[in-house]
Amino acid sequence: MLGPISSSLVNRYGCRAVTIAGALLAAASLAVSSYATSVFMLFITIGFGTGMGLGLIYLPAIVSVTMYFERLRSLATGIAVCGSGLGTTIFAPLTEALIKRLEWQGALQAIGAIVLICVLFGLMFRPLTHESAAAAAAAAAGKQDEAAVPALQHSSTGRPASPAKPAATNQTGEGALKRSNSHGDMDIPKIDLNANGHSISGHNLDADRKVLPADETKRLGLSQPLLTAPLTDQQLQATAVQGAMKRAESGTMYRKDALYTGSVHNIASRHTSQANLSVYEKGSYGSVQGNGTGTQLAEQDTTEQCLGCIPCSKETCDTFREMMNFSILKDPIFIVFTVSNFLTSVGFNVPYVYLAAQAQVLGIDTQNASYLLSIIGIANTVGRIVLGYLSDKTWVNRLWVYNWSLASCGIATGLSVFCLDFYWLAVYSAVYGFTIGAYVGLTSVILVDLLGLEKLTNAFGLLLLFQGIASFVGPPIAGWLYDYTLSYGPGFIMAGTTIAISGAMLFAIPSIQRYLARKRTAAAMAGGIPLE
Repeated sequence: MLGPISSSLVNRYGCRAVTIAGALLAAASLAVSSYATSVFMLFITIGFGTGMGLGLIYLPAIVSVTMYFERLRSLATGIAVCGSGLGTTIFAPLTEALIKRLEWQGALQAIGAIVLICVLFGLMFRPLTHESAAAAAAAAAGKQDEAAVPALQHSSTGRPASPAKPAATNQTGEGALKRSNSHGDMDIPKIDLNANGHSISGHNLDADRKVLPADETKRLGLSQPLLTAPLTDQQLQATAVQGAMKRAESGTMYRKDALYTGSVHNIASRHTSQANLSVYEKGSYGSVQGNGTGTQLAEQDTTEQCLGCIPCSKETCDTFREMMNFSILKDPIFIVFTVSNFLTSVGFNVPYVYLAAQAQVLGIDTQNASYLLSIIGIANTVGRIVLGYLSDKTWVNRLWVYNWSLASCGIATGLSVFCLDFYWLAVYSAVYGFTIGAYVGLTSVILVDLLGLEKLTNAFGLLLLFQGIASFVGPPIAGWLYDYTLSYGPGFIMAGTTIAISGAMLFAIPSIQRYLARKRTAAAMAGGIPLE
């Protein structure tokens, strides 16, 4: 549930600072938990404290990878998120061993120390820059008398901004890519790429960048005196260094593809009008070019009221408002996908929480029971890589891959109540781990297929919110069913049912898309509006 807040902080302070803060909070909360005297105290320390810390870590770890990769982004992200499956593989038996050797208090302290290592990894989330702060200061000193507008035509990385070119949505050729799957029978726009594989459409974002309105120039003079008024050498150097460092860290979430885990060369959109979204150049990490007007750059030091009462920076407010924009719930496709995602999240955590306990009820010792979670982790690692790789192939309908994976996962989870020994439970663990990899790895690419890249940040933020609510509800329901029936079977049946339904209901999306397309066509013709 902390995803929208984490994203807002990333947009203001960058991936590095947010990751370090999350690691410190999670590690400290785990250490404090070792002194807990009641379960209620663990609700506060582990539930809220560690949960918030890990929530701050998760999203920056994904975003930082998307900033470094374009063509191989899907593979890179797949390898990165494999840490989750690998961690499940290692930590299940490790935690069991730590509890036996150090008791549960010592085990929590040891795990807290391990989580603290994330501080070092957070320091490695270096923002992409092609120019050091000192070089930026020297360059700025040499161009002190240049006009403000030409200076704005340079990106935050120090490279000249590429001129806008018209979108080639109706052209064919080697540079035009087509993603026809996941959309039923709908026509898919094409994205024209240059020789380096970057989008050269950029029509929506870059068309107005050349001319700066008078009021914007005036605000620029107030917030960026370096660009409009002569300064002393010391003031000039200090301002340039601070500006270069700040621009390198902030504005990350203004990129529309910041949360997109697939290859940007295969981006498809449900609406033809969204075909002109710009795919930013490499090296523009932390770019504040989100709306193409330079407004973010000019107003980066302003303070606004978030939620009407909390003073926040403009970057923080912008991202939080976009992620918490509930107007997207008017889209029927998003409603269907949100309900599906909620049902998946209800059952997602049940095997992780209760599978070891179910194994012990069947007479399996605690060590072998922990190995079942390790099997889930191994299979999940393989599943994320394989399914992520397949989803980037243009001949693969990734919506169908996603749907069949969830349906199979749900059916296997429901049938797991008939697994009465370690070997059959191991088979179920492998099937569950592999198929549930689609839920984690393909969510963002499916959202882009269904809604378009422009709505990804908004849709993903709301999905994180609903996922958090569902994750809070699912395991307690399974626990209540055990208390009532004295069996873990009903809990697994509940989880399997919700996951299977979440996959099956998405098979209706192509039909809904065709219905909505016919409805829009009929409305346009009735109103005398020519169709493009």
